[in-house]
Amino acid sequence: MEPQRSPLLEVKGNIEVKRPLVKAPSRLPLPGSRFKRGPDQMEDALEPEKKRTRGLGTAPKIATSRPRAPALTTVPQTQGQTAAAAPSMLGGKKPSKRPAWDLKGQLCDLTAELKCYRERTQTLDQENQQLRDQLREAQQQATVLGAERRTLEGELARVQAQAEQGQQELGNLSARVLELEERLGTQESLVQELQKEQLGLQEERRGLATRLEEQERRLQTSEAALSGSQAEVASLRQETVAQAALLAERGERLHGLEMERRRLHNQLQELKGNIRVFCRVRPVLPGEPTPSPGFLLFPSGPGGPSDLPTRLSLSRSDERRGTLSGAPAPPTRHDFSFDRVFPPGSGQDEVFEEIAMLVQSALDGYPVCIFAYGQTGSGKTFTMEGGPGGDPQVEGLIPRALRHLFSIAQELGGQGWTYSFVASYVEIYNETVRDLLATGTRKGQGGECEIRRAGPGSEELTVTNARYVPVSCEKEVEALLHLARQNRAVARTAQNERSSRSHSVFQLQISGEHAARGLQCGAPLSLVDLAGSERLDPGLALGPGERERLRETQAINSSLSTLGLVIMALSNKESHVPYRNSKLTYLLQNSLGGSAKMLMFVNISPLEENVSESLNSLRFASKVNQCVIGTAQANRK
Repeated sequence: MEPQRSPLLEVKGNIEVKRPLVKAPSRLPLPGSRFKRGPDQMEDALEPEKKRTRGLGTAPKIATSRPRAPALTTVPQTQGQTAAAAPSMLGGKKPSKRPAWDLKGQLCDLTAELKCYRERTQTLDQENQQLRDQLREAQQQATVLGAERRTLEGELARVQAQAEQGQQELGNLSARVLELEERLGTQESLVQELQKEQLGLQEERRGLATRLEEQERRLQTSEAALSGSQAEVASLRQETVAQAALLAERGERLHGLEMERRRLHNQLQELKGNIRVFCRVRPVLPGEPTPSPGFLLFPSGPGGPSDLPTRLSLSRSDERRGTLSGAPAPPTRHDFSFDRVFPPGSGQDEVFEEIAMLVQSALDGYPVCIFAYGQTGSGKTFTMEGGPGGDPQVEGLIPRALRHLFSIAQELGGQGWTYSFVASYVEIYNETVRDLLATGTRKGQGGECEIRRAGPGSEELTVTNARYVPVSCEKEVEALLHLARQNRAVARTAQNERSSRSHSVFQLQISGEHAARGLQCGAPLSLVDLAGSERLDPGLALGPGERERLRETQAINSSLSTLGLVIMALSNKESHVPYRNSKLTYLLQNSLGGSAKMLMFVNISPLEENVSESLNSLRFASKVNQCVIGTAQANRK
């Protein structure tokens, strides 16, 4: 049995049958072309034919020169007819050679040959038409088969997807079966464990039942004891109520005592004077000449050497004066009396002990201001800030005062008071306010700082663009002092190698609150290191650098003079106090008025060469010491 051919192969075979049918050019003369020639022309036309006949020896075979059409397997009947017709015309008996004059015979032969070719052409056209029809049918069949192929391919993809989905579901079901088997094993082991646990619990239940019986017996005993305890608790509650009432009463009494302490403390400070002046003489430094005996004397008080020194006697000799006999005049003695005098041997702790109670007044709500006044090199900065190296023995008033305030604030915390401290540190150089706590790019921008009111209608003053740093421990204060020492303006002068050329003002704003009683208090503590107070020598020739020092000295002396005028005006109860004549007094006006407590340290040098400047400082301090300011009032709300 012949195997069935694939439709695609059949279509391919049918498509290969479609070949172009090329008609061979006919060598026959056009019909009627020779009839129009004359006899001579016909002979000329037949001459080549004769020559070919002579050369070949036989009649020309026109049919053999024409290309044959390719055999078609799909039309066998046409091929048979064509093959049968060809021998009858061309492959049969060769016609006899006609003579050249037999033009009619030759014409008949050509006509017969033309007819034969026409018939063959018609046959080939029919074959071509049949082949075209077959090609069209093959193309239609190929289109149908292509659509069927695409349909089968889509069906195959769908079947494959279904197969893959089924395979995936089969895998999931297999995994689910394994999981369920595993869970089944786990549940079985859990059931066994629970059975064991049940046995243990049953045993434990029997033990608990025994313990319950015992606890019930103990409970009965406890209930009997509880009734006795309840009576005791009632008695204790009554006692607690009595203790709470007593505690509240003592709290009120303690608060009253604290208020009384503050009042008495303030009265004590007022008895000492709201403006006090202390004099401190620095020791002779290594390399300095020792003063002559009797140059500086510290006379004892009325109680003898046991009294604290309050007087100072300074001897001055004038070589320009003399007696009639020509002998030098005896030295002139100048006696001064202050609230306290510290000889050269006095330490920093002794100095602070004298002002500790004044510093504590700031916690009670009283503004406090402490100055260090004197010529260059007399120890003002050492008194206020201390010496270098961080030695606790040489700490100045600023770190000691803040440590004392932190300690007292912590003690008052047990009575319900809470305090906060905010520090600022500025300098006034040539009537320009600079921030000594500026860091980074803000350094050197002190000219932008201005003194302004904190708000409309407020009496509090603030410095714009200055840093206000909250502090709560000694370490933070030490860091601020170190930064301020680096930023302060200093220069070399005739009196000292390193002299402060500005007034430095350290201010600590203290705010206290007693939340339980709704009490508030606040006050500033101002610690001021004034610039050196040297007199000017108008006859001194100055270079460019000395002129700058001269302008600094003029600005310093002007502000110190204004400070003296302000203190005198306050003492005389004048209606106008010239605070605004100087940036220093304008900044400190809330610490200089009638509600403030003020203390001035006048620092002097022990050297005889500085006796003139020392006398000027002592005379200025004596004038301040004679001033009396009204009774101070605490800033409470």
